[in-house]
Amino acid sequence: MFNLLPKDTVFFDLFERLARHAVASAEHLRTMARNFPNFGDELQHIRDEEHAADELAHAALERLDRTFITPFDREDIHELVGGLDDIIDAVDALAKRIPLYHLKSIEPKFLEQIDVLIRAAAAVSDAVHRLRKARKLSELKDKLIEIHHMESAGDDNHHAALSELYHNGHDPLHVMKWKEFYEMIEDAIDGCEDVGNTLERIVLKNG
Repeated sequence: MFNLLPKDTVFFDLFERLARHAVASAEHLRTMARNFPNFGDELQHIRDEEHAADELAHAALERLDRTFITPFDREDIHELVGGLDDIIDAVDALAKRIPLYHLKSIEPKFLEQIDVLIRAAAAVSDAVHRLRKARKLSELKDKLIEIHHMESAGDDNHHAALSELYHNGHDPLHVMKWKEFYEMIEDAIDGCEDVGNTLERIVLKNG
């Protein structure tokens, strides 16, 4: 149980900081998309979030390697760190493609998906923050349900966006570009649910 282990708060600090970077990355992506084609410094901000998250992930794994007693199972720590980092990597990869693909405009459904991603990432961040003191699943349950609801909403938006994309007679290059963007942001949203599942397993095993 968490409360029987040494109170090494460093791991929890690292988890929480990673989660905040995930939220910040998604928020910068929204600003970038809303201000299209005037990105300002948002793309660089996302790159900075990704670099900072990589450093935190490396620090967490290095600490995991040299710490004898950890707050919970090593494989769960590894999966949680990797899952949080994956969300940020997905946002970074997507953001870099926006100027690279020379888009003419931003699809409305894409903006909707970014909002879903932000809500999912915020719920993940809240759940990660609670992990420090969680003793039973009910203490995270509302946030885990919210993450699941956001993933379901993301699925619905994804299907609607693809249907609209294929129906409106766009040129094939436009369809190819936006199909990739929708799949990438769907991956980021799915990554939030993956982290939620990891958190659920950690609390069930250690509560």
